Amino acid sequence: MEKTVENRQQVLSPNQLLESWQGHRNLTRRVIVAFPENAFFEFSIGGMRPFAEMVKELLAIAEPGLREIVTGKTEVLDEHRDIGNTKAKFLQLWDESTEKINVLWDKMEEVDFQKEIMSFGQFPETVQSTLFYFIENEIHHRGQGYVYLRSLGIAPPLFYER
Repeated sequence: MEKTVENRQQVLSPNQLLESWQGHRNLTRRVIVAFPENAFFEFSIGGMRPFAEMVKELLAIAEPGLREIVTGKTEVLDEHRDIGNTKAKFLQLWDESTEKINVLWDKMEEVDFQKEIMSFGQFPETVQSTLFYFIENEIHHRGQGYVYLRSLGIAPPLFYER
C-alpha cells in the first residue's frame, strides 16, 4: 500500500513546537534567576563568556529571528547591544521577548516550515531548521549556565522541569 502525503502523520504540530520552546525558555529563565547578581555578569570558566553575555545572544536570536521569519524582513543580529547591568533588566527583556514570541507564533499559520530562508541575512536554512537552531542554541548555553551554577555551589533547576 502506497502512502500519500495526506496519510502521513505529523510528528509535532506547530503549537506543540511552541510549547516545547516556551518550556525551554521557562527553564532558561529559572537558570538566570538562580545566578547571584555579580556572578551573572562576571563569572566564567575556561575562557567561556559570562552567562549574561550568553543571554544577550539568546535575546538577540529568538524573538528577532522569529520576527524575521514571520515578516520576511531581514533582522540584524545584535548580540552585543547594551542591555544594562542588572539581572532584573535581563529578566524583564526575557519576559517581553517570550510574550512577543507568543504573539508572533500566532502569525505562523501562513509560514511554510520547509521554506528556504536566509536567517539574519547570513545563515541559509529552512524555517524548521532555523527554529530548531534557536532552541538548540539556547539549550547549549543553558548547559553552560548549569556548569557555572554547579561550580558556584548552586544547584541548578531540574532540567526536565520545563
